[in-house]
Amino acid sequence: MMKTEPEVYEGHKDQDAANVLVIGTENTMKEYDPGIIFFFREGSVVFWNTEEKTMKNIMQVLERHEIQPYEVALIHWENEEINYRRGEGPSKLHRGEILINSELDIDEVTLEKFAFSNALCLSVKLAIWEASLDNFVESIQSIPEILKSRRKVKLSHADVMQKIGELFALRHHINLSSDLLITPDFYWDREHLEQLYDKTCQFLSINRRVKVMNEKLQHCTELTDLMRSHLSEKHALRLEWMIVILITIEVMFELGRVLF
Repeated sequence: MMKTEPEVYEGHKDQDAANVLVIGTENTMKEYDPGIIFFFREGSVVFWNTEEKTMKNIMQVLERHEIQPYEVALIHWENEEINYRRGEGPSKLHRGEILINSELDIDEVTLEKFAFSNALCLSVKLAIWEASLDNFVESIQSIPEILKSRRKVKLSHADVMQKIGELFALRHHINLSSDLLITPDFYWDREHLEQLYDKTCQFLSINRRVKVMNEKLQHCTELTDLMRSHLSEKHALRLEWMIVILITIEVMFELGRVLF
């Protein structure tokens, strides 16, 4: 059981928001605003006005139910933090600070916080993939120099196919199975929330980071194709030599039979 005794918020419900769980907590840092926690299906958690002790307790509870968890160091390193306040005027993100309209009711505040949280979740997910791509690049960065110096590449065909599989899986996640390239359907008829979401994505440089990642992915694809081509040529050359040797052996047997 959580020590914070959170209560599930029973406010606005929408099928488009089925990938997130919203929970309220009384353990807040600011008295004038309710504490809200968003749990996203992708594995991210966004805390609003929640005590640090409460955050740590919740994270410890989540750790006991993790499936295919990321490295602990990566979890602590890849996070986003933005200050916010309640005040007069329309809600917005300005100069790195979120303003929530103090005149909104609890349902409207929750929806606006969800829009901001959705972009933050996307940024963290992208950061995880950026780290995965950096690890992949590091694992193959020595290959161009090896090929340049005409040394032997110490990778088998199976190793190369594994690298190609890792690369295509990462490319699939980024370009096909995420909201990195398009705005989620949730905002289709919610123009104000879409503006908050898009503004936060711009602040977190989502589009630019996706573009940089795709450029890296393209370079890695070209390199893995070169590796596969190199191994194919080596395999073809090996087969040619085997054929030459077999023909030579056959000729020697024929000569031996004629001479003796």
